[in-house]
Amino acid sequence: MSLKYRWLSALLVVLSCFFFINGTIAQDSLASAPSALEKLVSQSAGAQWTSILPPVLAIVLALITRQVLFSLFIAIWLGAWLVSDSGLAGIGTGFFATVTDYIVPGIATPDHVSIMLFSLLIGGMIGIISDNGGTGGVIDVVSKFVKTQRQGMVMTSIVGLFIFFDDYANTMIVGNTMRPLTDKLKITRAKLAYLVDSTSAPVATVALVSTWIGAMLGYITDAAAKMPDYNEAAYSVFMGSLEYNFYAFLTIFFVFTISASGKDFGPMLTSRIQLLKAKKDPSLDKYGVYEEENDFLRDDKVHSHYLNALVPILVLVIGTSTGLYLTGSGENLRDIIASSNSYASLLWGSLLSLTSAIFLTSVQKILTIEKLIKSMMTGMHTMFDGLIILVMAWALSELTSQLHTADYLVSVFSDSLNPFWLPVVIFLLSAVTSFSTGSSWGTMGILMPLVVPLTWALGKSNGLEFEVTHELIYAAVASVLAGSVWGDHCSPISDTTILSSISSSCEHIEHVRTQLPYSILVGVVSAISLILVFVLNVPFWVIYLSFIPILYFSIQKFGDRASELNLDDFEIEAAEKFVMEKPQTLH
Repeated sequence: MSLKYRWLSALLVVLSCFFFINGTIAQDSLASAPSALEKLVSQSAGAQWTSILPPVLAIVLALITRQVLFSLFIAIWLGAWLVSDSGLAGIGTGFFATVTDYIVPGIATPDHVSIMLFSLLIGGMIGIISDNGGTGGVIDVVSKFVKTQRQGMVMTSIVGLFIFFDDYANTMIVGNTMRPLTDKLKITRAKLAYLVDSTSAPVATVALVSTWIGAMLGYITDAAAKMPDYNEAAYSVFMGSLEYNFYAFLTIFFVFTISASGKDFGPMLTSRIQLLKAKKDPSLDKYGVYEEENDFLRDDKVHSHYLNALVPILVLVIGTSTGLYLTGSGENLRDIIASSNSYASLLWGSLLSLTSAIFLTSVQKILTIEKLIKSMMTGMHTMFDGLIILVMAWALSELTSQLHTADYLVSVFSDSLNPFWLPVVIFLLSAVTSFSTGSSWGTMGILMPLVVPLTWALGKSNGLEFEVTHELIYAAVASVLAGSVWGDHCSPISDTTILSSISSSCEHIEHVRTQLPYSILVGVVSAISLILVFVLNVPFWVIYLSFIPILYFSIQKFGDRASELNLDDFEIEAAEKFVMEKPQTLH
């Protein structure tokens, strides 16, 4: 669908929503809605179908326009009109209420401000350690231990784990800094892009301290506010969800296994064969890897001592961990984290981390004061898009709460949907939404405040024990996170997928095409894992013990080392030279 027709379709959808739902329907929906969240389950039948329109409209518009911010704003506008109970005349007042009554109050809460400040502080730290050469110094150290292709791929994956604090930073730092080494070792650009992409978001979603943590805590907190009698801390919920984030952990395992094996299958193997044949046939050397002098391959970024990056990162982790311990109480680690002030801890850790980065850079006079401030501000600027999505998601979450959207969903699904199937349904829905929109953060912002309260309410309405419903909540959170990342990996319009192509200097379509079979394999295994755990009651640890060997033997069975094949058996057409402006660093 062309751009013009996509936006025309979006306009028709919006007009249909606003003019089909008249003021009487809006008034009736609000009049019959429950009066208190404490009666969520018992009064769920009172919620009306109009309550699901804002989140549904956000998803539909995002699918059509591929613009998450626009879609969220229109959805909030629709919700504000429904809440206003003013008929068609309320469309105008709802437009202004979108900002004054929902977006601004969403920003103004202390917890939300803490999340935004944490994201900005860690963004500033990333900007400084990128420009002061600390990350380049890390690469210099690890490069000394790399002599073979397999070592190069494994080391690239390890560096991807090391840059755990942000997916954008991971993508741009690892791709740009490791590319000269991987080219020297004759590792394909497609493989580099895959390693970069698959150790960015999956690592960030399970890291205990990252830019994702702030967003996830905000989404979980807003979802928990709609759940009567549920008082577990957001950070504790995140910790509990880790064991069910099968896609993230299995992807990380798959990345290391296929790197260590030196094998590939599908389009990735074809890409490898093409590079080997290019040694004798220059027309196949798409990226000029075999050219003796190639300015594009030179690494001209600043490199300094690795401690300039390592120290701020360690300060971030240790500072946050110390804050969690000091602000919490209990007899074990789980209880301490559950009772801790995670927002304050994250702020303390990120502030100390940024301060240490500024101190190290200033003392060594690596950057002038002007460049130091510019690096910090540019790093903060990279967080703005995500923060705007976060703010919009908070506003939409508040609207779904006022409209009792979860109430309506409970009334529809309580008798027809088995709550134990919810995790895999949420996982697939998140994947489809993320694939279509290209935004994992946007997907989390739309779905998390919706499906988590639904899971809680369905558990109560079906008479499940508290402990069982608790595990389903963990699984729902994990499914949103994992599904968002899976769809993000498969999507050609995903921001991190595009950035992985750019930082690795790989043709974007080639990156998407070669990565897709690997992502689909792990995604299908993850979906099956959720079914086995919650429908068939298989312990989660059995899943890891079973599917890790299955993935390993799948690589051994279906993968091949291109160097061991008869290259004359493969006919590959000459490739046009890949032309791209030299990728910039994250900042």
